[in-house]
Amino acid sequence: MKGLVSRRQRVLRVRHVQHAMAVADAAHARDAADSIANNLERLRKVRGELFETQGAASGASFAAMQELASRLEQAGRQLDGALYDARRVVDAKDGMTLAANREKEIATRLKDRARADLEEWRENRLAGLPRYRRTQRNGDE
Repeated sequence: MKGLVSRRQRVLRVRHVQHAMAVADAAHARDAADSIANNLERLRKVRGELFETQGAASGASFAAMQELASRLEQAGRQLDGALYDARRVVDAKDGMTLAANREKEIATRLKDRARADLEEWRENRLAGLPRYRRTQRNGDE
């Protein structure tokens, strides 16, 4: 009986570590997605400010701005794809966190039940002893 409780305690410690790792992985994935979203917003801001020049621009500078705008658009599309992928990873990591939390809760309940069963077994064993042995075990004598 004691072995069962200690085994369940070990399982609970493992589940606790697994849950902590899943939470850390989800936070890391969320940070990566937020970083990509921030970069995408900054890129769009630069693209929007590109043609806000004061005064007249030469044909060469205008062509260079158009080329830069085209490259910024392409980079924006690539970041959109990366952001989509990053958000899918965040969703998957959140699902893993929920599963790890569920496993940890199950392990906690199993450990508590094993401890209660051990306590009940001890009580039943003590109740089965003759009276003089019970007093010796309790230290009353």
